[in-house]
Amino acid sequence: MSGLKLRNVKKSFGSVNVIKGVDLDIEDKQFVVFVGPSGCGKSTLLRMIAGLEQISSGDLFIGDKRMNDVDPANRGIAMVFQSYALYPHMTVRENMGFALKFAGASKEEIAQRVGEAARILELGALLDRFPKQLSGGQRQRVAIGRAIVRHPDVFLFDEPLSNLDAELRVHMRIEIARLHKELQTTIIYVTHDQVEAMTLADKIVVLRDGIIEQAGSPLELYDNPDNLFVAGFIGSPKMNLLDGTAEAGGIRLADFPGQLLPSPVAVPAGTPVTVGIRPEHFDPEGAAALETKVEIIEHLGGETYAYARGEGRTLLTLATDNNRTLKPGDRYQARFHPSALLVFGKDGKRIR
Repeated sequence: MSGLKLRNVKKSFGSVNVIKGVDLDIEDKQFVVFVGPSGCGKSTLLRMIAGLEQISSGDLFIGDKRMNDVDPANRGIAMVFQSYALYPHMTVRENMGFALKFAGASKEEIAQRVGEAARILELGALLDRFPKQLSGGQRQRVAIGRAIVRHPDVFLFDEPLSNLDAELRVHMRIEIARLHKELQTTIIYVTHDQVEAMTLADKIVVLRDGIIEQAGSPLELYDNPDNLFVAGFIGSPKMNLLDGTAEAGGIRLADFPGQLLPSPVAVPAGTPVTVGIRPEHFDPEGAAALETKVEIIEHLGGETYAYARGEGRTLLTLATDNNRTLKPGDRYQARFHPSALLVFGKDGKRIR
């Protein structure tokens, strides 16, 4: 079992800087998720840890050993890719044991390790099938089993669920969480899906343009984002973000010019700000309110979302405690507690 350390790690492809200086500590047995939009560098960073991409500068440590120049096969790492990459002419049993056979392991050891992985992943009844006889979820479990049999110190997952349909993704998220609990090993997982990040991670690392915007527990990032990017990226539905200006008595929003909102933080008058509030933080008992007009209603069974506007173009998302009486065209007083507001400066950084 091993933790990892990255110290000022950078990666360039010619004159293009992709990873621009990453410092990160990953503890032993921790489940860490790299998340961010396409092109942010998360998969490149994972491949650098695996040894599939050379580190341009900086240092990577696994345990206490510097790994920059260590061959990928000797890093104690197993990687699960987005593509299952199973050998079609081999059975599940042969696919899972192939790396061990190639490494010269005995038949007894291969059988023992494959059997152990099959038990963990509930693949026992499928060991003699070929990949074409398996569903997408079953193939992904075989790919994970192929990694488990190697007994790695660190598992790397590169968007392993993106090829599955929505129902299977939910099921496989549960399977991967259970796998981590049983194996008690370090996992680094890459995804663009912040719901996967929130449900799986001990620590989320939010990346943008090759740098870490913020790292912390899911609830830490959800409740206390450091900047506008993290605030808007983490959470589903997304946080409502409204532009405004600080005044002596509070904040006046561009979309609600007739109302002066109490500010939860001290901001000099005349300062341009962006105010954030999550959809579920609207509360009928709140001391402050925004006067809105409902445009769209989404009834999702256990919850209802209203999409409403003030006098501007910004569409607010409001969780309404499953209010089934609202309809498009209604005037709606979106109440909230001022303490629920987050305030960001013109530079995008949180004002605390």
